[in-house]
Amino acid sequence: CFSPQAFDKTVAKDNSLAVGFFQRGFVHLQLEMYEEALADYHMAFRHLRKNPFIDYKQLGLRHILYAWEVLYSTAAAQCRLQQWQEARVTLDKAVVWRPEGRTAILDMALERVQDRLFLEPMQVPLGEFFRPRKKEVEQLDSKDFLGKPKVISSIIPNDEYIGFEPLRPQKQGFYEPSADAVR
Repeated sequence: CFSPQAFDKTVAKDNSLAVGFFQRGFVHLQLEMYEEALADYHMAFRHLRKNPFIDYKQLGLRHILYAWEVLYSTAAAQCRLQQWQEARVTLDKAVVWRPEGRTAILDMALERVQDRLFLEPMQVPLGEFFRPRKKEVEQLDSKDFLGKPKVISSIIPNDEYIGFEPLRPQKQGFYEPSADAVR
């Protein structure tokens, strides 16, 4: 059994995680919380940021979330809410996002919506979890890639100061600009 509270914690930690909203939407549908499911699918699509898919393999989840799948599941939630016209529009939009020549599943879904039959939502395959590779987790310690800042150019000859801070007061007689420098 799934718990929406687990997904609540996930999306609270990263509220741009499209797959988190997608999975929570599926759980809400299973729990007959249709309005919440619809809102989650809308958030998942929004967080795809107009990308046709997001590949989560880099994060340790062996899954690619496709925009057309999110739209298909959105239509499934709309069917449960008896929003048949909206479901049809959403499926038409999914056809645009589906890779060319692979629209059979969406054609069948459009027929089901026309006949006012529910759609089964898509989901991340069972048993798939975020599991970052061990070497990636070991390297979570912070690293200083930039090094210590240093002054590259100074108008003061022999200035060896390293770092950034407000202007330092000059010592009297230490640096006297030439007449050319003043001009």
